[in-house]
Amino acid sequence: MSQSAAAAAAHDARDATAVPHLDFAGTTPYEDYVQADVLTHLQHTLSDDPGEMVFLVTTQVMELWFTVIVHEWETATGALREDRVPVAIDALKRSVRELEALNASWRPLGQLTPAQFNAYRSALGEGSGFQSAMYRRMEFLLGEKSASMLVPHKGAPRVHAELEKALAQPSLYDEVLRLLARRGKAVPQAVLERDLSQRYEADAGVEAVWAEIYGDPDANGELLRLGEALTDVGELVWRWRNDHLVATRRAMGAKAGTGGSAGVAWLEKRARKNVFPELWTARSHV
Repeated sequence: MSQSAAAAAAHDARDATAVPHLDFAGTTPYEDYVQADVLTHLQHTLSDDPGEMVFLVTTQVMELWFTVIVHEWETATGALREDRVPVAIDALKRSVRELEALNASWRPLGQLTPAQFNAYRSALGEGSGFQSAMYRRMEFLLGEKSASMLVPHKGAPRVHAELEKALAQPSLYDEVLRLLARRGKAVPQAVLERDLSQRYEADAGVEAVWAEIYGDPDANGELLRLGEALTDVGELVWRWRNDHLVATRRAMGAKAGTGGSAGVAWLEKRARKNVFPELWTARSHV
């Protein structure tokens, strides 16, 4: 046996007999870091139906994924502002994996029958997903701005202030377009100077910029990679909206949603829209 092989065998032997450290003065280091005890005691069901626990935990998991995705998109937004495109692309690529996990959250809920959903629906009261502050921050980062969506949070000053700040700041796509302008692309001035608190609307000039980038990949490699990372994000956002629509249709048909929302009718309208719209339409001109 060679010296290196002998050393490896000795190392494996030590690993086989190693005993993990089990005795801690307080809580475990794992608990201190993850706060698992807090997370696993946040479930307080309001009905006797066993299915409510699945609904509650799945919804809480969605909120955690919203939080991670907001972090990634804010990282990407800041990096674009500083012309660090590779950092932004890395953050967007991570968010794609996270969006895939978020979208998979619909699976436990996606086959609810009306009777199953009705068994605990009353526990929601006026609660509805559109009231999620972290999801609203996701939407704002995508350019889906709406001042009226701050109203449900007026009773929570910290949350309201965070959303008010996000409403006034450039979205992820706003920073993309500013980057393109700094790279010499003909982004219309009206787009660059738009009211950031308003919903982003598609622009023919921006469409032409993306068509130029995609039409000459050799000259625009980095910007094309950025465009594709954004397209991956946009596709999964579209899939999220459609999965939400299908799950709602199965569980409650065309009835009004909780919290006074229009339910399926509102979700259908949302599902028809693409984020980063010119990235999709520009492909017809390449």
